[in-house]
Amino acid sequence: MRRREFITFLGGVATALPLGARAQQPLLPVIAFLSVGSRDAMSGRVVAFRKGLSEMGYAEGQNVVVEYHWLEGYYEELPSVLNDVIRRRVAVIAIPGSTPVSLATTAIPIVFGVAENPVALGLVRSLAQPGGNATGTNFFAIETEAKRLDLMHELLPKAARIAVLINPANVRNAEATSKSLHEAAHRLGLEVFFFNASTSGEIDAAFVGMARERVDALFIGGEAFFSSRGVQLAALAARDRLPASSSLRELSQVGLLMSYGTSVNDMARQVGIYSGSILKGAKPADLPVMQATKFELVINLQTAKSLGIEVSPLLLARADEVIE
Repeated sequence: MRRREFITFLGGVATALPLGARAQQPLLPVIAFLSVGSRDAMSGRVVAFRKGLSEMGYAEGQNVVVEYHWLEGYYEELPSVLNDVIRRRVAVIAIPGSTPVSLATTAIPIVFGVAENPVALGLVRSLAQPGGNATGTNFFAIETEAKRLDLMHELLPKAARIAVLINPANVRNAEATSKSLHEAAHRLGLEVFFFNASTSGEIDAAFVGMARERVDALFIGGEAFFSSRGVQLAALAARDRLPASSSLRELSQVGLLMSYGTSVNDMARQVGIYSGSILKGAKPADLPVMQATKFELVINLQTAKSLGIEVSPLLLARADEVIE
């Protein structure tokens, strides 16, 4: 259900209630939950977000309403969605895993989960004292990219030509990923080939380009759009017998060889906790930005066997999850 359909649905529910019943309904606070991913890909984050809310005493549909807005990779829609929820003066705007285009309001609290330092992004004054109407969690997606390439090199020591898939629609993320991996690849003596994709069709085209370049492995940038295309990516990688890594455990679970990164579900839970805290009266300016401490290495042993890749016992022992 797209954003406009969802808003229409809410209006239909309210209209369907008898006038007396509507008058008796208490006005519940509304949290706008915004994601550039898809509902299916982000289901784990929704569960974690609800858990965070419950830890603060809030149950969706009982004492709080959560509106979900799924942009499915269409970053250009984020400003208009933000403007819409700001106009309707929701109680909290929760954005776990997507950078707000700008803090277009100083009146509504914003709780974010961002991949980079929010001070550098201009979202807060400092980590300890955000100082405005926004706070949240930094989950270090960019900072872990070089480490993920290290682990990929350890798992695939003979892979020298690495394809890197990035989404040019997420400009800042694409630039940061490119810079980080150029440096890490140079250190490891690897050759990297960058491919852009911001639609399903462009993902298909990128794999054609990878075959043409005869790359040895695929490094998928940590990006919400790619998480919503996990099945497509896994199917194409399997078709081309291409070992692939991502930053999300969900993509390893659908068939990619490995993943390494922050637990985004833990991040979403923290966004839920802060959203509940704000509903109870806390001010974002006084809630320090949390920094992720939980990192996960997942290896899909079934995929490794199908590709003829032998995973060392030492690497298996370090994995937080092994899919067999």
